[in-house]
Amino acid sequence: MKAKEIRNLFIEFFQSKNHQFVPSSPIVVKNDPTLMFTNAGMNQFKDFFLGNEIPKATRVANSQKCLRVSGKHNDLEEVGVDTYHHTMFEMLGNWSFGDYFKKEAIEWAWELLTEVYKLPKERLYVSVFGGDKGDNLEKDMEAFQLWKNIVPEDRILFGSKKDNFWEMGDTGPCGPCSEIHIDLRTEQEIKEINGYDLVNNDHPQVIEIWNLVFIQFNRVADGSLKELPAKHVDTGMGFERLVRAIQKKSSNYDTDVFMPFIQLIETKSGKQYGKDEKTDIAMRVIVDHIRAIAFTIADGQLPSNNKAGYVIRRILRRAVRYGYTFLGFQKPFLYELLPLLAESFGDIFPELAAQQDFISKVVMEEEASFLRTLDNGLKKLDQIKEELSQTTAKVIEGKVAFELYDTYGFPLDLTSLIARENGLSVDEKSFAVEMEKQKTRSRAAAEQETGDWVMVNKDEGVEFIGYDFLESECKIIKYRQITDKKGDRFQLVLDRTPFYAESGGQVGDQGYLISEVEKIKVLDTKKENDLTVHFVDRLPTDPSGTFVSKVDATKRKLTVNNHSATHLLHAALKEVLGNHVQQKGSLVNEDLLRFDFSHFAKMTDEEILKVENIVNAKIRENIPLGEQRNVPIEEAKKQGATALFGEKYGEFVRVITFDKDFSVELCGGVHVPSTGVIGLFKIVSESSIAAGVRRIEAVTAEAADSLVNGQLTLLNEIQELLKNPKNLKKSIESLILERNELKKEIESLHLQQASEVKQNLLKNIEKVNGVNYLFSEVKIPNADALKKISFEIKNEIENLVAVLAADIDGKPQIAVIIDETLVKSKGLNAGNAVRELAKEIQGGGGGQPFFATAGGKDLSGLTKVLEKARLMFADL
Repeated sequence: MKAKEIRNLFIEFFQSKNHQFVPSSPIVVKNDPTLMFTNAGMNQFKDFFLGNEIPKATRVANSQKCLRVSGKHNDLEEVGVDTYHHTMFEMLGNWSFGDYFKKEAIEWAWELLTEVYKLPKERLYVSVFGGDKGDNLEKDMEAFQLWKNIVPEDRILFGSKKDNFWEMGDTGPCGPCSEIHIDLRTEQEIKEINGYDLVNNDHPQVIEIWNLVFIQFNRVADGSLKELPAKHVDTGMGFERLVRAIQKKSSNYDTDVFMPFIQLIETKSGKQYGKDEKTDIAMRVIVDHIRAIAFTIADGQLPSNNKAGYVIRRILRRAVRYGYTFLGFQKPFLYELLPLLAESFGDIFPELAAQQDFISKVVMEEEASFLRTLDNGLKKLDQIKEELSQTTAKVIEGKVAFELYDTYGFPLDLTSLIARENGLSVDEKSFAVEMEKQKTRSRAAAEQETGDWVMVNKDEGVEFIGYDFLESECKIIKYRQITDKKGDRFQLVLDRTPFYAESGGQVGDQGYLISEVEKIKVLDTKKENDLTVHFVDRLPTDPSGTFVSKVDATKRKLTVNNHSATHLLHAALKEVLGNHVQQKGSLVNEDLLRFDFSHFAKMTDEEILKVENIVNAKIRENIPLGEQRNVPIEEAKKQGATALFGEKYGEFVRVITFDKDFSVELCGGVHVPSTGVIGLFKIVSESSIAAGVRRIEAVTAEAADSLVNGQLTLLNEIQELLKNPKNLKKSIESLILERNELKKEIESLHLQQASEVKQNLLKNIEKVNGVNYLFSEVKIPNADALKKISFEIKNEIENLVAVLAADIDGKPQIAVIIDETLVKSKGLNAGNAVRELAKEIQGGGGGQPFFATAGGKDLSGLTKVLEKARLMFADL
């Protein structure tokens, strides 16, 4: 049975049990401060469990793309080493939101596995929750009795809280779970050791394939458990493990989910899978990681140097390192796997095929960049080896190894491998100390304490009225306190609110909550899952009272000007550059708009001007806003509405139109009533932010007027400085030409001066015991001249040891030159010498064994430098 058929059978089975199939949500999480990536199938249903939203269907099933590389669920280090952990994986799941519970979940799981997939019953084991004294929880005897009716009692295990009690996080919905495990060992191995004893003991052939979670509690901030008003079922089955079990393979990577990719790597690398452990691990790492990389980029997360983007960059670089070190790939290669990936997942995850060219470009550029960095890292290691060779030390310090990891992306195992090849080792304990310091810094920066929600008024749902009103009467439903690096603040949920919560790149509203006795500033408005949360610095005196919520109208007006302008900009970019342009991110606030889009070349000045002119023409047309709310998503697509990759859309959407033949987009943000309100649009900059992604920053309305007026004022000031010439451009060109001619004359004089200095220095060389010494103070125009003189003297004089102490525009600088012959025969090192000499001028520096320089602060120390140098190099 092929993998695609296995997936389809799962979906069809639960549809036959009246489950609605729900497409996978994006792998990149938005509007949830607790997660960067979707790490389980339940993430998109979190609000149903929390009671923040009522599900439209009480039974659903899907195949969710997941990523586990950080935080509590971190499988990265196991990936490739073992045969069943992955970064990106598919999680098949079925859910009940207050509908069926343990009986149906258990019976259907068994039916699917044994009757549909025909897995052998005698190889299956189940585990149930064995109780926990700390939480005062009894054994899950209900689940035990249900399983006892299906499987022999000697195949049922009672598991610990660690294995059989599932929790979303430190707080939130949770409950006991029942896992199904399969024994994939040979018949002989099964006879020798009972599979019962290997369940949950990390045996590579006795693995969990399905987890049935019975959500019935809520973990609150003080650590206690509260019963939920409704009971839910949340199941998760690893697709890759299921395929392995059905296809009777000993490794997930031996299935048709991965083997086509491994075979492609075999062809490209010339190495055979199954012949060498290191090569096998490298291939498994690569075929796993390329999936994680491609899916996250497709969902809108580009590799970068922070947060989620850094995680993806790490995964990509880990794959490149393995390919470089063990498979001999010294040029980009990962991107060549993408066509096969798009073909393999085209039916269930069409976003890969739709963005194949863009993803390939991003991956290829990231690979090329890291391969250059990798080369620099290897050069850094060569320098470290050279420095250690001058001493008796044989251990690379942990700080140095951590620098290689942090700056050059070298994992500790790669540094250790290269060290061993050169008769060295790494101080792994001090490396671990440096790593822990970094983790502590990261935790401290992100740490936030969140209290429990305190209910104030009856929760009958939250109504957003911000599209139509900036002010309304409201009540506080609930509040909670949060403490982070900004101090103590509070979050409020209102029964009706005109405040727009940060979403889709548009910042959240600010304003006030006003009662008869006080006025409380709303600092920000954000979404937490689908809940609108208002941030305030203090609680009202009486939270249960009635308030007037009032949005800052000026900030909102400026923000919507910029937001509507992004829609016009997006359409104009498509018109000028082509339909390949897709929005890849945006920031819209009261000051400016920032718009990221897919395009593979720098925009020309002519293209920028064309885009600007189109947007301003649409502003002058004063096109009225076209808004349709609660439109079925399929109908919206038929209208030609642009949907963004990486966004999760529901069954009903909002369509924003500025001229149906120009701009039609799905959007939940707030907008101007007509384009004329925007006034003026002006592009400030156009730049690259990643491979295949450009960024435009622009301003509108008052900010655009201010920019234009500022430029006109500057232009007038320049004209006055140049005595109001008839042709300003020609006058400036003449000044530049004159400046360049003068610069050439100065450079010529500097060369002449340096030549004279060199001739004088040659007269001061002293020869002692076959070594030519030169210790002299010089005054020269710049550092380049000092370097030029140093190398010219070195090339003309054999067996040279020279120290030049230079006064360069009142700042001290030192150069140390040593002939390569003396470096080898006498063990001399210019880099070590210059660092010692630099202490006399309160400075520092370094370089190579034959040439090094240093700068400092104390010009008066140059005489001491030469005195110290004479003693340092005496008696060679």
